[in-house]
Amino acid sequence: MTDRVAVIGAGQMGNGIAHVFAQSGIPVTMIDVSEDALHRGRATIEKNMDRQVKKNTLSADDKQAALGRIATSTELLAAADATLVVEAATENIDLKFRIFSDLDQIVPPGAILASNTSSISITRIGAQTKRAELVIGMHFMNPVPVMQLVEVIRGLATSDETTRRVIDLAKALGKTPVEANDFPGFIANRILLPMINEACYALMEGVGTPEAIDQVMKLGMNHPMGPLTLADFIGLDTCVAILEVMHDGLGDPKYRPCPLLRKYVAAGWLGRKTGRGFYNYQQ
Repeated sequence: MTDRVAVIGAGQMGNGIAHVFAQSGIPVTMIDVSEDALHRGRATIEKNMDRQVKKNTLSADDKQAALGRIATSTELLAAADATLVVEAATENIDLKFRIFSDLDQIVPPGAILASNTSSISITRIGAQTKRAELVIGMHFMNPVPVMQLVEVIRGLATSDETTRRVIDLAKALGKTPVEANDFPGFIANRILLPMINEACYALMEGVGTPEAIDQVMKLGMNHPMGPLTLADFIGLDTCVAILEVMHDGLGDPKYRPCPLLRKYVAAGWLGRKTGRGFYNYQQ
């Protein structure tokens, strides 16, 4: 069966996911409610592919061919012929539930519905559909064209066949799939977010400046980027959303979002995307 993919969401993750599918020879439709977001998403893909051409990791002809495989639409109905849909909408549980319930009515009977959620239960998402055995987590890392990992998360009802197909597809994209069970935060964020949260507490309590905290983790632990820089890159609102899912789902106070993190979000300091987070990106 020839794969036809639809990606829901044209933001940072959505356009990256569309990019890797198109570059791997798979036709993809990027769907977003905002025409503006679709234009920006397509421009980002083109800019990232230009960078690959400059680095000689992609030929100019392959770039044009890949861009030719990307269609865009503001209608969810554009997913009607997809064999796989990857949802990469905002990390909001009600929104994701609504999207999966609607997609279930739209896509063909055998089509797989995957979520790029970084923390929300795949079992609960699958329960919004009549095809829970075909619902799975396909959690790409940011930036998608660069990062190797795809976390593959099985819900309670996800079939072996669905899991096998998604693992094979991730490999076909040149990624390394790693299976995780359906617990809040899965593997990546279960370990990463408490570290970021603890860095926020260290800042709030005056243990060190943002620069000092990040330098210690970079130089002392050999991390490529410090936890506060990484939080700004992820988006502080996304960090809070993931911590809340873990706090609610696991009931352990160690996952409680740091009050300073909440204060930054309340101020609209969400990180790189707003020009201000733990660092100022406006200059």
